[in-house]
Amino acid sequence: MKVLKFGGSSLADAPRYMRVMEISTATHQTDGAAVVLSAPKGVTNALSLLCEQAAAGEDFQPLFDKLNDTVTGIANNLNEELDGFAHASVLDFINSHLSVLKQHLEGIKLLGVAPDNVAAGILSIGEYISVTLFSSMLSAKGIINRVIDPVKYVLAEGDYLDSIADVSLSKARFSDVPTDGSEFLVMPGFVAANDAGEKVTLGRNGSDYSAAILAACIDANCCEIWTDVDGVYNADPNQVEGAVLLDKLTYQEAMELSYFGAKVLHPKTIGPIAQHHIPCLIRNTLNPVAPGTLISNEKSEVWTSVKGISQLDNVTMFNVAGPGLKGMVGMASRVFEVMSNANISISLITQSSSEYSISFCIQSKDANRALTLLEDAFALELQNQLLDPIEVRHDLAIVTLVGDGMRQTKGLAARFFNSLAQARVNNVAIAQGSSERSISTVIESKRAKKAVKVIHQNFFSDRHTIDVFLVGCGNVGTELLSQIEKQQPALLKRNIQLRVYGIANSRKLLLNSQGVDLSGDWKAALESASERLSVERLHQFANDNSLVNPVIVDCTSHEAIAEQYVDMMESGFHVVTPNKKANTSAMSYYRKLRKTALSTNRQYLYETTVGAGLPVIDNLQKLFSAGDILHRFEGILSGSLSYVFGKLEEGMSLSEATQTAKDNGFTEPDPRDDLSGMDVARKLLIMAREADLELELSDIEIESVLPEGFAENCSVDEFMQQLPELDSSMNEKVEAAKAEGKVLRYIGSIEDGKCKVSIQAVPASNPLSQVKDGENALAINSDYYSPIPYVIRGYGAGGTVTAAGVFADILRTMPWKQMAH
Repeated sequence: MKVLKFGGSSLADAPRYMRVMEISTATHQTDGAAVVLSAPKGVTNALSLLCEQAAAGEDFQPLFDKLNDTVTGIANNLNEELDGFAHASVLDFINSHLSVLKQHLEGIKLLGVAPDNVAAGILSIGEYISVTLFSSMLSAKGIINRVIDPVKYVLAEGDYLDSIADVSLSKARFSDVPTDGSEFLVMPGFVAANDAGEKVTLGRNGSDYSAAILAACIDANCCEIWTDVDGVYNADPNQVEGAVLLDKLTYQEAMELSYFGAKVLHPKTIGPIAQHHIPCLIRNTLNPVAPGTLISNEKSEVWTSVKGISQLDNVTMFNVAGPGLKGMVGMASRVFEVMSNANISISLITQSSSEYSISFCIQSKDANRALTLLEDAFALELQNQLLDPIEVRHDLAIVTLVGDGMRQTKGLAARFFNSLAQARVNNVAIAQGSSERSISTVIESKRAKKAVKVIHQNFFSDRHTIDVFLVGCGNVGTELLSQIEKQQPALLKRNIQLRVYGIANSRKLLLNSQGVDLSGDWKAALESASERLSVERLHQFANDNSLVNPVIVDCTSHEAIAEQYVDMMESGFHVVTPNKKANTSAMSYYRKLRKTALSTNRQYLYETTVGAGLPVIDNLQKLFSAGDILHRFEGILSGSLSYVFGKLEEGMSLSEATQTAKDNGFTEPDPRDDLSGMDVARKLLIMAREADLELELSDIEIESVLPEGFAENCSVDEFMQQLPELDSSMNEKVEAAKAEGKVLRYIGSIEDGKCKVSIQAVPASNPLSQVKDGENALAINSDYYSPIPYVIRGYGAGGTVTAAGVFADILRTMPWKQMAH
């Protein structure tokens, strides 16, 4: 015979009751069935709320009427579906129980409190209504059935609202129950009786527990728990994208997972089936063809090491410490005796090797009572300072990694704690059982969801996640979003999930917890957004959505944004930017950026600040980290000026060449940033600082293309209108160079610790004479590259190549995932 338990959404309405009957009668025909039922969906919560309203003296009639409508509505609908349904007797049963309920509620209202023994009877009404409905359905189909009242059969002890069944004594009471399949057995879950014959309830997930008890008492060959999910997942699928359905769990693994928060089963449920070696199958009422998860003595052949991650919320940790603990036999037992006498369950225990302290975790609902009891029990020790004041930490969670095969797999603990470090989560306490079947850590509850997501990625997924926030929607930013949108299929093939969660400009901030739709009109969505950019808001959003790998991409040229990079990294963001302002700020800020990146374990990537998409910075860093020393550098660092001076060589005027470069998106938004030489100076300073030269921007000698003070205090458009005034003087320089067989180029150089940016006439023999049309070229003379320099040359202007370089930097934020392996 099989025991089947149904509850939750399985009993939401008449059609779902019909589905339950269809599933269970099919089982009854082949194996014989015993069905345990919960209350109709929402009924137990309504009953609990009715007790609260009555105790508070509130008007409970509206909720009472709604409850009546719910259960009578199901009965009425079943009467329409089934010929021969005992409609009148079912309604009589419902009405009589609701009439008694109303009397109890009136009494509770007078008392101002709901006594536990009365509450137990009230809270179980839904189960009895459910069983009455179902028994009448079976009878209407001509199926012989028997309703088993747990008050007569299941003996339990403990609190009225959270009792534990005595399976061995209960089993003796089932001697008159037929188990040969001749009768369809139906039993309400959640209910039992104490040794005085009073009705009690079995606590959270009590109906699952009832099914396990019934299975043990009638020696069932299987216990099936029918829920609204396909089985047990290796993490909560509502919190972790990509959570995997497990095919099998051992009883011990299921116990560990359920004890530390897995919602499909409660530890009390596993006890009876494990003790009597009854296989338990978790199945989905809404998807009965799914194979489900088998809990038995069989080990999975698919998941041989780590099985799952569980999260237990609403945890409070106590730390009992002091010199009185050292070497004092019996102190630990006194601590736990206090908890035991108060019937307070302890979730986790850890003790320092010095014997100076004992820490343990309990459910937060018991915290105030536990503290009072401990302070009373150890009043003398506290008064004489043998114990320190008892430390209590609230708002915690326990995250646990579970699997029978963990003991045979090396390095799991290291990967587990490395995952927590990646999630920027501090361990409050750590515990591992001697069976090595689980590792638990106590952490802040607000970080638990993120911790579980990172752990799951490291142990169960090959997918890398990158969570992007873009600041700056100009030429480069817009092109970057276009590239990200186009590359989504290719990224997913490489197991990279890159989502843009936020887009900001100088006025607006657009955020979307599902990711911004880059194929849609995100510009209009940004324009209609009501929020403004701030690091605090992005940090809050990342935490609220438990983003694993958040990256801020700054595609502006604003100094105000660059000044916030330290705050961004300290808030948990990687920073990727083509903005040169941060690296060319004061040397003190430059050092602080690098120090912060190291201390926060965040990536600070700025490859595109020099050479656009060319790998300049990365190659320099590799050279210098390998011990190379820079002697001399010379190069064309501005793609825009490379283009402009190439056009001058071809006979175009300065104003025409600049306008063309601007139209093509080669220049900065304000071309004066290029023509002043300041853009090249900033790039040169970045390279100098990478070579460990401690220079400020003011130390660089700059020869500007523009005369000093030219068109400084006017708009960009006004500047472009005045620029033709310089055409003749620049043309003279071009012609003078041509007369000597040379061409003009704008060159930056580093030599003897000094930096210089200038217009130079170079002969055809100089490699830089061939660099134009937006190309960059860099020649590095160093210890390793001498006398022939190390040359990097390539296209270095325009939004497309710069955005591609930024995109490449964004993808470099993934190594934290690879390092975990």
